[in-house]
Amino acid sequence: MNAATLFVGDDRAEDHHDVELQDHTGRRLSKARLPEGVTGIAKLHQLIGEHAPHDMKPAQVLIGIETDRGPWVTALVAADYTIYAVNPRQVARFRERHAMAGPKSDAGDAHALAHMVRTDSHQLRPIAGDSPLAEGIKLLARAHQTLIWERQRHLMRLRAALRDYFPAALEAFPDLAGPDALELLERAPDPARAARLSKTRITTALRRANGRHAVARAEHIHTVLTSEQLQFPAELVTSYAALVQASCLIITAFNAQIRALHEHVEALFDQHSTAAIYRSQPGIGEILGARILGEFGDDQQRFNGARARKNYAGNSPITRASAKKRTVIARRVRNNRIADPLHQQAFSAPTASPGARAYYDTIRARGAGHHAALRQLSNRLVGILHGCLAAAQPYDETLAWSHHVAVPAD
Repeated sequence: MNAATLFVGDDRAEDHHDVELQDHTGRRLSKARLPEGVTGIAKLHQLIGEHAPHDMKPAQVLIGIETDRGPWVTALVAADYTIYAVNPRQVARFRERHAMAGPKSDAGDAHALAHMVRTDSHQLRPIAGDSPLAEGIKLLARAHQTLIWERQRHLMRLRAALRDYFPAALEAFPDLAGPDALELLERAPDPARAARLSKTRITTALRRANGRHAVARAEHIHTVLTSEQLQFPAELVTSYAALVQASCLIITAFNAQIRALHEHVEALFDQHSTAAIYRSQPGIGEILGARILGEFGDDQQRFNGARARKNYAGNSPITRASAKKRTVIARRVRNNRIADPLHQQAFSAPTASPGARAYYDTIRARGAGHHAALRQLSNRLVGILHGCLAAAQPYDETLAWSHHVAVPAD
């Protein structure tokens, strides 16, 4: 390591940063608690300037911090420092190397971070130099995905409540997230009020939701809701009904915001220069493309090859070997923000791509299960995407699978 290099550990809290500066020998040069914001950044620059040789370049200042976003990180990147966004779990494990009893403090974490970038920077990933557009796509795509996950949690709670006191509603409304189901359940959240819903009211709600076969479905729903049901104590029914009404209103709000963010994500994704390459991949549409682009970023130096991108995606298997025992298992610790859309792509790709279908069938023929085959297919698709991005070329079915399976001619 260059003796002129300066190492900084930055432990971030909500309103302050604990920092420690070290030289190449690990000697502490300075430590301080800095306020968040412009004043804190200015003091950090001053500390670095006091201990850096006059001929040191900004890139020779290596900073470890447990985040890759926010105004503070943006300011560090703008100063041309070399930034490493370190996973908090890595910091915890590193700290245990020197303190088995488990003490923890903000200053101690800053000390550990400075040590990490001094001794293990070759094992850490520098923060990606993504464009503001890619960062914006990532932000919106994550927000959209989070709303969908949160809506699903509320749907599960709604389903559990209905199962407890009003199971007929689950038979009448298989899709609880549908606007027709939410409207009718909010209006009639208990068996008595649901039984009084007229066929006309039900049909109107179905048509308002652009439902097909509204009359036939309304007949079925009315029959189910008016059927004889087990009685429940009135006090509990009142409480459950209030809970269901609240849940319906919350899920309705989620639906509206998910639709709004969907449009924003698509509009921003279409502005990116690689959007056409992502859309050309089998099984990837606008939203999946935006999520995958946002998580991979657009820094061309971020991945030094297809294997690095696959490892980052979390689809590459893990080998564990000890003595005579050797096992190959799927990765369990990974970024679900990228793993989920890639899994959805692998699930859809065999329908759109003969090569993907043949590759999947070949893996299944070897005895692999459905999910294991999808992981391997996803791993291969990530490699194909990497090649397309590196060459700045859209997906080509024949070229993509020429080394694996014979693609049937049209």
